[in-house]
Amino acid sequence: MGAPVNAILAADRDHHHQHQPTFFPSRPGLRERWEAAGDEHRSDMARFNAALRSGYFLLAARAHGRATGPMGGYDAARTVEPPGHPTRTSVVCRRSRAAGGRTGAERGIVGRVLAPGQRAELYVAGVDTKPQLVYASTTMLFEAPNWSADGRYLVVNADGGLYRIPVEGGEPEPIELGDVPPINNDHVLAPDGTAVYVSAQDGHLYRVAAGVATRLTDDQAPARAFRYYLHGISADGATLAFVGTERVGADAGALRRLFTRPAGPGTDTLLGSGFSPADGPEFAPDGGIYFNSERGADVPGHAQLYRVGPDGRQPVRLTDDERVNWFPHPSPDGTHLAYVSFPPGTLGHPENVDVLVRLCRPDGTGVRDVAAVFGGQGTMNVNSWSPDSTRFAFVAYPT
Repeated sequence: MGAPVNAILAADRDHHHQHQPTFFPSRPGLRERWEAAGDEHRSDMARFNAALRSGYFLLAARAHGRATGPMGGYDAARTVEPPGHPTRTSVVCRRSRAAGGRTGAERGIVGRVLAPGQRAELYVAGVDTKPQLVYASTTMLFEAPNWSADGRYLVVNADGGLYRIPVEGGEPEPIELGDVPPINNDHVLAPDGTAVYVSAQDGHLYRVAAGVATRLTDDQAPARAFRYYLHGISADGATLAFVGTERVGADAGALRRLFTRPAGPGTDTLLGSGFSPADGPEFAPDGGIYFNSERGADVPGHAQLYRVGPDGRQPVRLTDDERVNWFPHPSPDGTHLAYVSFPPGTLGHPENVDVLVRLCRPDGTGVRDVAAVFGGQGTMNVNSWSPDSTRFAFVAYPT
C-alpha cells in the first residue's frame, strides 16, 4: 500500500470484554456476561464492535479534512498480532496524499466514486496511432483530462480537486487550489501555463495561479439559480467560454445557454441566442466557438455539434446523425475535432454508458472512431489536446 499513512484497525478477540467497565460504564455486569458467553460469542461481538468503531474512525478522519477511506485486498490472516492479544482485522484504512498540495478530499470529499470492480483508465491517442494506457486506478475516479502547456502532464479532477499525471505514466500529484471550494469536472488551463480556471461546486468560476485563488464571477439573483460551468479559453488566454444554467419554473437547470466573459474581471456576455439547451463551448484558433446543442432536434436529447462565429451569429451545424454528440474539442492547430458520441436516444451526458470517442475535420466531415469505451460523463468533458496537436487524452471506466 503506497499511501503515506496506513492504519490497520483490529479487535482483541480474547480480551476486549475485560475493558467493558471503561468502554461501557452504563452497563455494569457486561464483562461478566460476555465472559460466560464463550469464545465464539465474544469473537463475534468483537468483530461487530470493531466494524462500528472503524466507521467512527473514518468519519473523524474525514471531519479533519483527511482523504481517508477503507481498503480491501489485504490478507487478514497474515496481519501481525500483538503478543498475547489475538486479533481479528476489521478494516485497513489509508490516507491518500501525494506531495505538492492538498488532495481534493482534504478540501471536502465531493464527486463520483468507482463501483465495485470498476477502474478508471487514462488513455492517450494519436491522430494516426492507437490509444495507449497511461494510468489506471481502482480507488480514484478521475475525470476530464487537460494537457499541460509544456506537454509534460495530464490534468484531471477527482474528489473535488485537481491532479496532474505525467504523460509517460506515474502517480497522480495534487495541484494546490488555495481556498477554492470543491470543483466539478469543468476546468481549463491557461495557454501560457500560468493559471488554471475551474468551475466550483458553489456554482462560480475561479482562477488559480501559484496556489492563490481568485473568484471571477458574481452572485446572481437567487431566483435565477444561476450556475457557471466552464469549458473553453481563447488562444490568447483572455476570454473564457462557459455554460450558464438557470431556473425555469421548478427546474433549476432548465435553461442552458452559452456565454463568454473575460478571464479576469469583467461581465458575462450571452453568445448569440445562447442556443439552449447547449453545452461544451470551446474556442477555435480563429476565435470561433464550437459547442453541442439540441436546437432543431426532433426528439429531446438529440444533441449535435455546431460552430458559430465570435459574434454568436449564423451557427453552422457540423454533425447530423442518429447518435447524440457532445463536447467538440478543436485541436490547437485547428485541423481536427475530438468529441464523445453517445448512443441514439441518450438524454444528457450520463455516466457508465457505452460511447464512442471520435475524430473529424473542423467542418464535421471525415468522422472516424478512435475508441469504443464504457464511460460518458468524465470521458472527455474538456479540451485534452496536446500543445502540438498530435495527441489527445480521454478516460474509460471499464467494469
